[in-house]
Amino acid sequence: MAVEPNTAAELVRQIFDLQRAVRCVAISNSRGLEAGIALQGVLRFVGEKESRATHLAARLGVSAPVLSRHIAELEELGLVHRRPDPEDGRAQLVALTDTGRAKLVEIEEHRVATLQEFLQNWSQQDAEETAKVLSKLTESLRDSARATTAGPSTVTTKRKEQFIG
Repeated sequence: MAVEPNTAAELVRQIFDLQRAVRCVAISNSRGLEAGIALQGVLRFVGEKESRATHLAARLGVSAPVLSRHIAELEELGLVHRRPDPEDGRAQLVALTDTGRAKLVEIEEHRVATLQEFLQNWSQQDAEETAKVLSKLTESLRDSARATTAGPSTVTTKRKEQFIG
């Protein structure tokens, strides 16, 4: 069961509008924080677990030099640290410092409070349903993008798994 072209076009418009709205909220939300929006995004991914910089760049969809600059800035702020990867001395592992963990908690708490304020007229059920649909959309887009970059055989396999599963 495929999505009709008009519906897909409307989803594209709505996603674009959502991206702009989220960007506006993020910009207004990041005022007064030493880590800008891009750095906050990197900080969140680093906070999930210690990782190689190359893996972080791939997950964030940025080039290694761009990520390297962000990590250097976060390191200067004392929010992350790097260490050699014990499995490959040429690679580096990036992790949050204690200060970085505290800053990430502060940023996320601030974002939650802001969103609660902005959605004060929403019901709990509306928020839960929206979170569920956005999660499904994100997962579908992420899986499709990964399958597309992996090549046609992966796309076919993934579609078969979705049909069977």
